[in-house]
Formats: sequence, C-alpha cells, structure tokens
Amino acid sequence: MIRETHFAGIEPIARGKVRDIYDLGERLLIVATDRLSAFDVVMATPIPDKGRVLTQLSLFWFNLLRDVIPNHVFSADQFPAPFDRFQEELTGRSMVVRKTQPLPIECVARGYLSGSGWKEYRASGTVCGIVLPAGLRESEKLPVPIFTPATKAASGHDENISFERAAEILGRPLAEKVREVTLEIYRRAAAYAEPRGILLADTKFEFGQLNGELLWIDEALTPDSSRFWPAAQYKPGGAQPSFDKQYVRDYLEQIRWPKTPPGPELPADVVAGTRVKYREAYRILVGRELDQA
Repeated sequence: MIRETHFAGIEPIARGKVRDIYDLGERLLIVATDRLSAFDVVMATPIPDKGRVLTQLSLFWFNLLRDVIPNHVFSADQFPAPFDRFQEELTGRSMVVRKTQPLPIECVARGYLSGSGWKEYRASGTVCGIVLPAGLRESEKLPVPIFTPATKAASGHDENISFERAAEILGRPLAEKVREVTLEIYRRAAAYAEPRGILLADTKFEFGQLNGELLWIDEALTPDSSRFWPAAQYKPGGAQPSFDKQYVRDYLEQIRWPKTPPGPELPADVVAGTRVKYREAYRILVGRELDQA
C-alpha cells in the first residue's frame, strides 16, 4: 500500500490527488498511489490496491482501443535508471509515458443523465448547452451519447462548458476531432462493458499532442474517471450504486464531515468495502483477478 512515493534523492515534479509524476526528460514516470480523494479532498487513509487497479485497468483499455487513437504509454514494466532500483515497488502501478502537450480541457462523454449533467438538466433542460428531451429522470439513458467538455480546475471542481466554448479554446478542427474520438471510445467501451454486467454512465478523457499527433493520455476508463454502474441493479429515477468511492462518500455524509481539508481517517470497514469495489470492477472488465495479471 503506497500513499506517497519516496525515492532516495529524487523528487517528483508533481503530486496530484492520486498520482506522483517524475520527469525523465522526453518521458514521464507516472505512479498511481493508493490515495483516494472525495469531494475534492484527499483522505488520510489510502485504499489498498487502488493504484494498481487504476494503472492496470488503464493499460487494458489503452491496449483494447488502440485502433481508435494512439496513447502515450511507452512501457509499464521497464523503468530507466535510477528507477530500475525500485522495480518491485513500481511494477503494476506505474507507467513510463511519452511527454505531450496536454489539451486544456477535459473531454467527457455521457450516455446517462447523472452528476453535474443531471443538475444542469433539472435547471435548464440542457447539458453543456445541448438541449435534451423533456421529462428525463435521474440516471436515465440518453437517446444518444453526448460530448460535454469541461475546463480543468487546478483545485476544486472542473467547470462544464459548451462545445462552442471548447472550439474557441482549441480551434474548431481539433475540438471536432476530440469530440469524435471521445464519443467513439465511449461507444466502444460501453458496448464492451454492458454484456459483462457494467453500465458505463459517463467518463472523462484527457488528450495531448506530440509532434502534431493527438494521443490519449492520463488514465483510461477507471472507477476514478468514470461512473460504472452494476447493470443488474440499474433503475432510473434516482442515484445508482457504483464501483467506486461510494462507501467513502456515504461514510463522509454520515459523519457530516464539512468537506474541507484535511481529509479524515477512514474506518477499516469503509476501506475494505472500497477496495472490494475497485477490485471487482477490474475483475469484471478484464476477466481475471487483479493478482492474476
């Protein structure tokens, strides 16, 4: 279990909510720790296996959908000096990736009406400026998947924007390209997951550019970046159970935590339940237990 990476004499260039990032020159080393954030605050207690699930599930999707768009992964099992000394610690939770220029927007695909999309729909009948049919219920499947970009927030919540605003930021040709790719990845992934018992409600992607080529970067279709719902329990008209931080969010609401730093320690049963959900999502989607990779 790793809450924070420590390599003698080597400092990361960034520590995100979950990932520690090291500069390798033309490449980056991205290490997924077991940190968990809820309500945009990192909890004091890590979740065992979480970083391994995020990394290995991302690698699975990057490989499965590599014909849609190339990705930034260079290696997931060979680490250059001086990191080769930490092979055992890094393997399974780390990727050496090509360094790109990340696009300044999050690319979100929604197939169901949930989260911030549901809030906006209740207020205006739209999601990111897209007019939806009247009378939809919370968690209802949309007539067709929609592209709902967002700006990246350094802290706090990302802000949903319209496609027109995304085109202003990126330029229309690139905005149209990422919209097309985002929706194609979503459709392919949803079609893969549903017969295996998981509904892909929505998901967010990041893309970057390298020498004029668009690459899929960061993570891919994980419980942290997506809403995975158990298909057998799906019932539109309210919130759905999910394969992610639900145990943690429910606990934090129960104790009336003020949703401001620092994050509290989590009890053992909440940690164990969350770990099971992350591992279960991996097992269902990949078709084997995490430790059998």
